[in-house]
Amino acid sequence: MDLFGKPKQKKQITSFQVVVLKTGGMRGMAEDELRMNGKKAELSHYRIGYAGEDTQRILEKRAVCEEETVLKLLNDCDLLSWDGFDGPHPKHVQDGIMFTLNATVNETQKISAKGSANFPKHYREFTDGLHAILNANN
Repeated sequence: MDLFGKPKQKKQITSFQVVVLKTGGMRGMAEDELRMNGKKAELSHYRIGYAGEDTQRILEKRAVCEEETVLKLLNDCDLLSWDGFDGPHPKHVQDGIMFTLNATVNETQKISAKGSANFPKHYREFTDGLHAILNANN
């Protein structure tokens, strides 16, 4: 509520420049990268491979969609609220997925979040949405 008793309007993402979600676990690492490419949004899914001490991003899938599709996903998952999330690994959990998210939205606003078997609200909806975009176009 604001000072006048009216509900506060939630701030929205109106544009995005880049959103990078890195995930990893015992079976490997992956990276999903959303970028604006002209007037379209481009989602690339990379597997992270190792060659000696070097890492390589190996493109596995790419999809192009409307910017509005991505903006709806980012806002439905309340990505702005993720900024500063730091989910420590829960005690007594033996295994799990780790993630880091770094994004630039609304021209210059930075979002960063990380966790280990501990995720922000709507994380699953976000990753499901990314997979739906990738699979709808392939």
